[in-house]
Amino acid sequence: MKVVLVSAVALIDRDGRVLLAQRPEGKSMAGLWEFPGGKVETGETPEHALIRELHEEIGIDTWESCLAPLTFASHSYDDFHLLMPLFACRKWQGIPHSKEDQALKWVAAKDLRHYPMPPADIPLIPILRDWL
Repeated sequence: MKVVLVSAVALIDRDGRVLLAQRPEGKSMAGLWEFPGGKVETGETPEHALIRELHEEIGIDTWESCLAPLTFASHSYDDFHLLMPLFACRKWQGIPHSKEDQALKWVAAKDLRHYPMPPADIPLIPILRDWL
């Protein structure tokens, strides 16, 4: 089975809320909410992939020193296995806004479980909630 490496981030604002992005129509699992991020390309570290994806998808800039490894997801889907490190980030430049037609929402950690998410993301919720 093919292993896909995806890097994701829990962006945490001053009020302790976490940014979620809704997968747009036309993508697999459209309509589900997820932590921002994306595939790690050949030659990239998970941190560099995240910095690139955050710039491309939500128009913010951050730095490797601001990405703290928090936990990871390891989940088998039908046609691939997802390995996804989740970083926490409290410092970035710019205001997050959708550049790829996905809805964005700041959510209190205690309310994350009320948002439908891909199966790989669900086990990350209690870890985030307990950490925040």
